[in-house]
Amino acid sequence: MAQADITRADITLGHEVQISRRCERAVVTAYRELRGFGTPDFDAFRACTTLYRIHHPEASLNEARRLVAEWIDHHVIRDDPGPTPGCACG
Repeated sequence: MAQADITRADITLGHEVQISRRCERAVVTAYRELRGFGTPDFDAFRACTTLYRIHHPEASLNEARRLVAEWIDHHVIRDDPGPTPGCACG
């Protein structure tokens, strides 16, 4: 992965996340930063769901919640740097 693909938050927190989808990378980065600043979990999740829907206004609220929850679980909770299933934007 090119150095430019690693966000400042990922470097700061010691994570080298290989995320190809911009929306997924934005969601995971936002969640980590919000939690790092002390934002409660549910508020950070809600903000990230909104962020996803900005990237994908065609997505339903339920679809956005499901994907955001999967990405947070995969990248943050399980700390898995590998790819995830998700939206088709690539």
